Amino acid sequence: MNTITKHVVLLILCLSLGNVYAQDSIPKQINSDKIEALKKEKVEIQNQEKGLLKAEVERINQRLDKGEITQEEANQLKKKAAQKHALNIENRLAIIDNKIALLERNEEWFYLGEDGSSFVFEIGKLEEADEYDRGVIYIGERADYKLKPTIYDKRTTSYLVFATGLNNAVIEGENFWDSPYHFGYSRFVELGYAWKTRVFKNSNALRLKYGFSFQWNKLNIRHNMYFTETNDVVELTEFPEDVRKSKFRVTNLVFPVHFEFGPSKKIERDTYFRYSTYKKFKIGIGGYAGFNLESKQKVKYRVDGDREKDKYKGYNVNELVYGLSGYLSFGSVGLYAKYDLSPIFKDQPMDQNNISLGIRFDLD
Repeated sequence: MNTITKHVVLLILCLSLGNVYAQDSIPKQINSDKIEALKKEKVEIQNQEKGLLKAEVERINQRLDKGEITQEEANQLKKKAAQKHALNIENRLAIIDNKIALLERNEEWFYLGEDGSSFVFEIGKLEEADEYDRGVIYIGERADYKLKPTIYDKRTTSYLVFATGLNNAVIEGENFWDSPYHFGYSRFVELGYAWKTRVFKNSNALRLKYGFSFQWNKLNIRHNMYFTETNDVVELTEFPEDVRKSKFRVTNLVFPVHFEFGPSKKIERDTYFRYSTYKKFKIGIGGYAGFNLESKQKVKYRVDGDREKDKYKGYNVNELVYGLSGYLSFGSVGLYAKYDLSPIFKDQPMDQNNISLGIRFDLD
């Protein structure tokens, strides 16, 4: 990993683990604490190398006792081991001494890479910080940066959406609990991007959430069955061989819209204000509409003890997908349910509607 990549990765970790604040607010105590920690590390290094040398000498003595080496060879090995660990101590202490010297010369807090490279960064968490106290990070001279002004009232935010859980189908005229699909092995996954906009100017009681998502709905078929299609009629048929797994999956691109309700906290600063739903309960009610991208079936089976696999595509599925969905969340994690009002297959004697229940993550 090159130096630039290391720096980028570290910055991402810093932003994700804590709130950031400007250089003027960093306590000067940081440097002295860092130096004290490095001095303690020097003592630990010496003890560590001495312990490693002791263990190596014991291994040499064991070889000598077993007659694997002579006394002269043992003495040479011990001498070489002592020289190696003495050099290890010298080199490792030199690295620590250089870090201490660098900190003593500068008032900023430096990150020191394994290759000796460094850059200035400042990170911390204010006593009254919240999820909106992001601040800035400076690399190098602060004067080199032209910062964008803070938006006073930011009514729209964006985030990633990820959901997963159990999937099944409601079949017209049949008992749901007698489903031909495995309850535990039929699952769904949803991945998308969404925006949340405050509806009212002076209240956060109602939010509108909208975006796009890819949905993968899978049905794991039981009883040695698989889907066949004859004259656009899709039905379950017994497979002629011993089926190990029979899975049917549809992939959809949908555009969800939800109205979200729930309490929030108003955060006011000199240059901005925000409404935060951090660690608050939220209820979302809405639906989605979109398009089917693909339908695919995979059947794994045995023939004379040999494992075989067949794939089928292009079933008579509904190209237009739409349904209802909702969630009950605390913070960024919640229970999620969705139900397709559009049948999986079109123009069939019996409709089958996809239904899902799982966990949803709003990763803002």
